[in-house]
Amino acid sequence: MSEAYLDGGRPESEATQQRGKEGVPHGAKESTDLPQGVARGSASEPGGRVPDPPHPPGGWAEFTPHRPLEQDEIVEILPEPERAEAPRAEGAGSGVNASAPVPPLAGGRRRQQRVLSKESDQQPPRVTPEHLTPVQRLLLLDTWQRSGLPAADFAALVGVSKHTLYAWKRKFDQEGPGGLVDRPRGGPTGSRLPELTRRTILMLKQANPDWGCQRISDLLLRGPALPASASAVARVLSAAGYELREEATRPHPDQVRHFERARPNQLWQTDLFTFVLKRQNRRVYLVAFLDDHSRFVVSYGLHASQSTALVLEVLRAGLASYGAPQEILTDNGTQYVTWRGKSAFTRELEKRGIQQVVARPRHPQTLGKIERFWGTLWRECVESAVFVDLGDAQRRIGLFIDHYNLQRPHQGIDGLVPADRYFGAAPEVLRTLRARVAANALDLARQGVPREPLYLTGQVGGKPVSLHAEGERVILTGPEGTRQEIDLAAGRAAPLPGEGSQASLPEPLCPAGALASGFTEAEERAPGTSPLDDGLRRIAESLGGEGGEA
Repeated sequence: MSEAYLDGGRPESEATQQRGKEGVPHGAKESTDLPQGVARGSASEPGGRVPDPPHPPGGWAEFTPHRPLEQDEIVEILPEPERAEAPRAEGAGSGVNASAPVPPLAGGRRRQQRVLSKESDQQPPRVTPEHLTPVQRLLLLDTWQRSGLPAADFAALVGVSKHTLYAWKRKFDQEGPGGLVDRPRGGPTGSRLPELTRRTILMLKQANPDWGCQRISDLLLRGPALPASASAVARVLSAAGYELREEATRPHPDQVRHFERARPNQLWQTDLFTFVLKRQNRRVYLVAFLDDHSRFVVSYGLHASQSTALVLEVLRAGLASYGAPQEILTDNGTQYVTWRGKSAFTRELEKRGIQQVVARPRHPQTLGKIERFWGTLWRECVESAVFVDLGDAQRRIGLFIDHYNLQRPHQGIDGLVPADRYFGAAPEVLRTLRARVAANALDLARQGVPREPLYLTGQVGGKPVSLHAEGERVILTGPEGTRQEIDLAAGRAAPLPGEGSQASLPEPLCPAGALASGFTEAEERAPGTSPLDDGLRRIAESLGGEGGEA
């Protein structure tokens, strides 16, 4: 029968059609005939898939397509609808391919195929847990418990995550069905301050519009003892309609940092200062050591060079008079530090057991106390003083340092003089030193030894003339009021021993360090000359003499 069907042979017999209508008894052999237009095996459909037999003519399929699942699913492949055929004429020949298709047997198993669905649009929409009511959450929990499935599998079926299921279960175990009810998150909105505190904040702001939240908070705590943080004050003001306004602030100056040792001789500060001798037009260098606690200058030294030897001599003079300090603060000058190895100053301190403290580069504020002393010395003495020579400058600066240590009040130490703090534990030493300081030490430092007044008057050629002194100058006034300065320094005789300005100045109390060579008159040479000129001249003379003998 199958061969005749494939070859388009005879039509089915009436017995066959009757058997198709009545069905086949249980255990009977089923028909292997296929409907018209469908071949056997892999030639029927692309890929070798065999379609299911169609439903009987005039009937409907006994299944409906399932909703596609997320991954594997069983899909029924429906055949194409049957085309309407003309009724076969009675007595048609067996060679005509007009046989009716054999309907599927009753109770037969349909052919099925497992297909993997890849389209994302076929996935079921995920359920948002927030949109589920407490009753629905309870039903999902009950269904999960009765299903016995793992949380991940059941969550994929219902469209929620397994973490949500675990969270619902934990809340249900702890609080019962009430744990599945959504609760508002966070605290209550608005201020929690008492009404009295809120009214006080608003009253303070209305009375003082420029006050900020932090200041109002501080006043509430110090005044009526109503605790309210600055953020709580800001919330109250915001609820009352106040708006936060950003205002650009002006840059504030750097904060003044101050340090001071507790006792004398704990820390000394040292530095160099330079100025020009007006008469000689020559630059000199001043070194000083100052006590940090009392501002007392313990030693000083003035020389024409800024050498390490001068610094060491001044240091030794201070140590010999007032003892060794614990620390000495210096800057990064070449007299104090060196970039390789240890400087002579550092080795001298280590030998005496003194610790050296080096300030930060390009930061003179660290040595602010001795820098302030240089400013005082310049404004009150050196700027207006005219020194005769280096020796006169050294004496007069020493007198000013005595005035600074023992007579001049200092604002940085509450109006005391530096000696009050430095000799606080030895008042008898202080009294002895004050008795030795001249009462006019500041005048002597500024102007030197006061000179006798000079004034001459007379007639020359019947015309009146006058001669008087103005400081270091002698002025000749003519008959018509003309003024002429007379220089008497060139023709002035050398002062006798015991006379002159330097002999009349008292010796300063402050220890002074000086180099062994000093600054003698032999070093004062004319511009363009050198101390080596004499040696070179002697060498030239000796060489010339030897050449003449030859």
